[in-house]
Amino acid sequence: MSKEPRWTQTWLSGTPAVQAYPGERLGLPEQGKGSVARFGRRLAALLIDWLICAWAITQWLLNIKGPDAAWVTMGILALEYILLVGTMGMTFGMRLVNIRVVTLAGGQPSPKSVLIRTVLLVLAIPALIFDKDQRGLHDRSAGTVVVREK
Repeated sequence: MSKEPRWTQTWLSGTPAVQAYPGERLGLPEQGKGSVARFGRRLAALLIDWLICAWAITQWLLNIKGPDAAWVTMGILALEYILLVGTMGMTFGMRLVNIRVVTLAGGQPSPKSVLIRTVLLVLAIPALIFDKDQRGLHDRSAGTVVVREK
């Protein structure tokens, strides 16, 4: 029985990994519910969450302005991700664009996974480096993937 090498082995050996669509290697569908959420949806969700944290909470509710506002916003964003992704699998922004964070097996991420993912997400650079499955380093390190809800 011929077994294909792991995708890391194909990358390390220089053999191109053939993949028809993002998520195929992970056993996810090409389109619809459960498929990998594309970059545009993920960016929209993050922008919505950032605006909620920066404008609605930091500036309007807490009335914090100036240089400290950026740090407070980042802290609130991290707290939002830890609490909401840890309990519901999605943030407010993710809910609005119909995406969710799941483990590679399709379940709810563990608190440890959510914490790892959140810390790397607020560092920004790990989230901007992603693979053919559109999983950023923050998702890969946490063993998670962002999928469509509908």
